[in-house]
This record gives sequence, C-alpha cells and structure tokens, in this order.
Amino acid sequence: MKSQKIFLFIIAFALIAATAGGVSWLKAHQRLGSPGVKAAPLPGSLMMQLALPERVLGFTSTNAPESAAELGYFPKDTSFVRRIYQLPDGLQASATIILMGADRTSIHKPDYCLPGQGWQIRDKQEVKLPIAGARPYELPVMKWTIANNFTAPDGSRQSVGGLYVFWFVTENETADNFPAMLKSMFFHQLAHGVLQRWAYVSFFTACQPGQEDAAFAQVKQLVAGAVPDFQLPPAPTK
Repeated sequence: MKSQKIFLFIIAFALIAATAGGVSWLKAHQRLGSPGVKAAPLPGSLMMQLALPERVLGFTSTNAPESAAELGYFPKDTSFVRRIYQLPDGLQASATIILMGADRTSIHKPDYCLPGQGWQIRDKQEVKLPIAGARPYELPVMKWTIANNFTAPDGSRQSVGGLYVFWFVTENETADNFPAMLKSMFFHQLAHGVLQRWAYVSFFTACQPGQEDAAFAQVKQLVAGAVPDFQLPPAPTK
C-alpha cells in the first residue's frame, strides 16, 4: 500500500511538472496578437491608447477615467477606456473597453462583477445586433437583465432594473461568452504560438423596473452606432 501511494505521488508530481513546463514553454515561445479594437501603440509600453466616440446618433458623452480600485486591480499592461453616454430624455449608459496585454487576467468573468456590486442577474440571452459599414455583419453579444435594491435618502428601499450588454473581441474574431473566448485563446496558443489580444466590451444602463425592453431598444441603437468607430470589422468571408 505504501509503495502504491509513493507511485501515485510520483505520477501526480510528474503531471504537475509537465503542466508547469508546458505553460513556461508557451510563454517563452508565444507572440502577442493584434487587438480587434482600434488602438494606438504607446511607445515603450504594452498598453495602448483606446477611444470611444464622443457623439453617437442623439447621444452626447463624457469621459470617465479608471477608478482607484480599477487601477489597483488590473495588470499593469491593461488598456482601458470608458465613456458615459446620455440621451436628452435622461437615459444614461456606460460603455467600457478593457484590452488585455500579455497578462490574460485583465479579462475577467462577467458573472463576478455585477453580483459583487449588489446586482442580481435575472435573465441571460444571446442576441445578435446588426452593425452597418462597408461590410455589414451581425455582432453576437450577451444581454443580461439585472436588478438591484438601494436605500434612498429618505431611508426607503427602492428597486431599480438594468441591462448589461457585453462581448469579447480580438483580431478577426468575436465571442459572446467567457468560455468561448478562453477556448479560442488556448487553441491559438497551442496551434499557432499566438496569445490573442482580447478586449472585453460592455454597455451598462439602469432603468425603472419594467422598462428594460424600452431601454434595450435605445442601448441597441447606441451599440450599433458606436461599434464601427472603435471596433475593427471581421475578416471577409471566403
């Protein structure tokens, strides 16, 4: 029995060592791919300059820099941009792009963020949004219906609804969910020695409970109008 345990320990140790060696080999022999969003290189840095359009259809916007918490959380080679869009009728939507560098942990699983901020995910849908341009296409995105409760200044509890629309994009490829992004990244590392440079794009808006469909109609227009300005179109189909 003792010799069997020793044998199993040796096998387990060998597998761990092989995995660690494989990861080290991949890191040493891979190159960083190109992003799928428009980005300008910054001299001497893996970070890149990103931009979201200032005006989209009837929306105006203001720039919203990273918070202190975000600066401390993201790896140092993470590129980031956020703008707050607003319509005259009062709807506000926050658009964010997070672009990874050589550290994949810049891109995190969306399921962790919203619940950590008190939001409940009520519904998840995969939808395709039409994007115009020289090569029109349908962009696959995730549409989450969310809800939250907060304490108003008078001490009463108030309910609020919301929408979270997001996707992932890299050179010539998009994914509407985190596992699909990881699968593609792993394949390209093994097959081509390329670490894909993924961006996580999201649009968030709060609304009155029951007004989610009306809010999504406006967010859909915002996404369709903004995407051609910051995201590269997919490769033409053969």
